[in-house]
Order: sequence, then structure tokens, then C-alpha cells
Amino acid sequence: MGYARTALLLAGMTALFLGVGYLLGGEAGMLMALVFAAGMNLFTYWNADKMVLGMYGAREIQRGDLPWFHDMVRDLAARAELPMPKVYLIDQAQPNAFATGRNPENAAVAATRGLLELMSREEVAGVMAHELAHVKNRDTLIMTITATIAGAISMLANFALFFGNDRNNPMGLIGTLAMMFLAPIAAMLVQMAISRSREYEADRIGAEICGRPLWLASALAKLEKGAQAIDNHAAERNPATAHMFIINPLHAHAVDNLFSTHPNTRNRIAALERMAGTRGAVQGPWG
Repeated sequence: MGYARTALLLAGMTALFLGVGYLLGGEAGMLMALVFAAGMNLFTYWNADKMVLGMYGAREIQRGDLPWFHDMVRDLAARAELPMPKVYLIDQAQPNAFATGRNPENAAVAATRGLLELMSREEVAGVMAHELAHVKNRDTLIMTITATIAGAISMLANFALFFGNDRNNPMGLIGTLAMMFLAPIAAMLVQMAISRSREYEADRIGAEICGRPLWLASALAKLEKGAQAIDNHAAERNPATAHMFIINPLHAHAVDNLFSTHPNTRNRIAALERMAGTRGAVQGPWG
């Protein structure tokens, strides 16, 4: 994702803040929202990675904690020509993983306990290569900032019902209620646009990093099954961060496909199978 598109995305998020601010307090509210948005963009640039890791209770681990896993990440980072990222473990039964950080020099990768317990080491390598691809593509900054700002937009929109000034809204109460629903949806659509386009690219580059596309394809099939069967309560409390994970951590039946932040898993696996020169090699939970 280029810098121009990143700037456009942040401008769109800022525009949402301005609109909500105007409906809450007129021109003064819009100005306050602009200042707030600028400050939040700056704050999240430096701190959003820590915030997201904190949401999931991620614990940084050293080589002595999990030598095989730490060495795997180090070797994959070397293959990707990246600095060694910080490595985190999330005490969560659902198999999943994400990457965060404002740049490759300040990146972190996080894996759940379920991922390490339920996957083979080859599959874990495929997953971590995918996350390092996000770091290499510099997706992590915009994904982290988007998660933080989208959550703030939803929260601010909810405040509108209680603190909004209908006199500043040309549609009165109806406009306030519309804003409450439409602003979070708009933020979610931005997240969807980012994640769906970047996941395919991270799959491709991740497969190149680990050298075995089917390792990642096999992992995706298991991840899909695990996400459907095992709750991730932290993700349910923070749905604005769902797009950061390699697979949607929210139960598939609870999310409309129209608003899914992840591409269809079967399509992702098919693309990896084409890379490997195979077809139908991986069986997913769809049977």
C-alpha cells in the first residue's frame, strides 16, 4: 500500500471525525474533532501497536521461553531481509496471529497459544511468514492505525445520541441516529478495503518467504476451522481489530460476508495451490 493511499485513508478517517464533530457541536465541534483527529493520528503512529498488544494481553517472549519458535521467526525474518521483530505470545485457545508496528524496525509479531498447539511447525512457519510479509509490505502501520481510529469513530458516534445537538444537525434527531449507524459502518468498510486487498498479497509474499505455499494453505484451513469453533473473547470485545489477524477471529456465522474484513479462505487457499502447482490439495472445513 503506497504512501499516497495511506494518506487518503487517513484523510477519510479524519473526514468522518469532522462529520461526527459537526453533528455533535456545529462548527466548534468540527474544529475540536479536527484537532482530536490530528492528535489521535500522531498518538497512534507511536503507540497503537502497544495498545493493540495490550488489548490481547500479549506477552513478549525471548528465545529462552520458546527456542524453536523464536528461532523460526528469526530465520524467516532473515529470509525476508527484515530486522528481527519482537515476538509475542497471546494466551488464547483460538489459533490466530497478527503483526503490528509502525515500520520494519519497530515491528512485532504475535501468535496465540492455540496456533502453536494446534498447528504443525511447518504450518506455523507459513503463518509467521505471512505476518512478516505484512511487515515487509509496511501494512502493519495502516492496519494498526485504522483499527484504533475505527474504534474511536464508533465510540464517538455512540456519544452522539446522548450529547449531540440536534440544532446543528439539518436532519435533527433522525440525522443523529443515522450518523450513529453510518459512521461505524463507513469505518468498517475502510477496514474491509484494506484487509481484503492486502491479505492476498501477504499470502503470496509469505509463501515466497517460507518457500512452501502449501504450508500456509494447510494452516489457513485449520485456522478457519479453529476460528469457527473457538471463541476469542478479546476480539469480540474489540471487533475493530479483527482485520489485523490472519483469519477473522470473530465467528463466521456472526459476520455478514458483505462486511467481512478477510477474503474468502477457500479462494486464498486456491491461490496458494496455484503457486505450488497443485489443485485441490488442501481440504478445508467446508468439506
